[in-house]
Amino acid sequence: MDVRFIDAEGAHQYDGADVVDLLNREDGFVWVDVPVWDDEVEKLLIHELDCHPLVVDACRQRNHVPSSHSYTDHHFVILHTPLLGQAGHVHLLELDQIVGSNYLVTVHGPINPAVEQDEALVETSSVLRRIGSGRFAPSSPAEMSYALGSAVARRQRALIGDVAEKLPDLEQHVMTSRFREPEALLEKMFLIRHELITARTMAAQSHDVYARLGSLDRFASDDERAFARDLADQFDRARSVGDGEAQFLFGVIELYQTKVNTKMTVAMERLAVIAAITLPVAAISGVFGMNLIVNDRTHWVELAVVVALMSAMSLYLLRWARRQGWW
Repeated sequence: MDVRFIDAEGAHQYDGADVVDLLNREDGFVWVDVPVWDDEVEKLLIHELDCHPLVVDACRQRNHVPSSHSYTDHHFVILHTPLLGQAGHVHLLELDQIVGSNYLVTVHGPINPAVEQDEALVETSSVLRRIGSGRFAPSSPAEMSYALGSAVARRQRALIGDVAEKLPDLEQHVMTSRFREPEALLEKMFLIRHELITARTMAAQSHDVYARLGSLDRFASDDERAFARDLADQFDRARSVGDGEAQFLFGVIELYQTKVNTKMTVAMERLAVIAAITLPVAAISGVFGMNLIVNDRTHWVELAVVVALMSAMSLYLLRWARRQGWW
């Protein structure tokens, strides 16, 4: 784990053994970042920070849904950051935060082996660089947590933006496609749909988490509720953008379905024309064919009458189909 003490001068690196002494200082607060869970971190949360057992359990395991829990001396928040993987898969990079009065613990949840460790540390590394450059000077763990939440919201909006960039090309493809390879086009559409819905769902769930924190008068201070309300608004805007792009995508999918249905309707009409033209030929030849041709001799007059009758009926049906607009 990485232990830092945040004060007016910036972030100072310390060892894990210094956490207890740092917690007694009043000129700043402690930030403990946990890239990988281990027994040392568990002992710190249980014995030194007196975290709730449910919080420790949640930090230890993977959580698939964002959530928040508030206690008398700390808040616990679970967030997810999206990361696009192979074949349209969206990885959920978990970031757990324990926010106390004089400390902040960030735990990066279990990571898929296919994901690089640095991808899970993007938000914390970004905030740390801002502190190191002097562009950000958090005065409390709640403000630090707010900065991390804002970074998560920006990443969610960025994913929605990346997916949105694919939609104009997809729409153009649907408009000009002759559907020679419909399976590939369908797979592309539904992969984009999966990416967009996943990002939108993440933003909506994160909004609900901070909306609840913003309404807690009992456990949260005015500053903490203000930070939570602002984060709820950020995630709600990301959700709103996702909804707009989803409506656009559903319109493209509806256009595709309409074109496919129209093409199938045209094909069925043409098949109906072919069946209508050949039906009298098949019916009459089935009755008279063997009797007029395969015999001791061919009855040319009867054959001519039958052929003329079949031709007249076929031409009449062809003209009728033309009036119906089938071809």
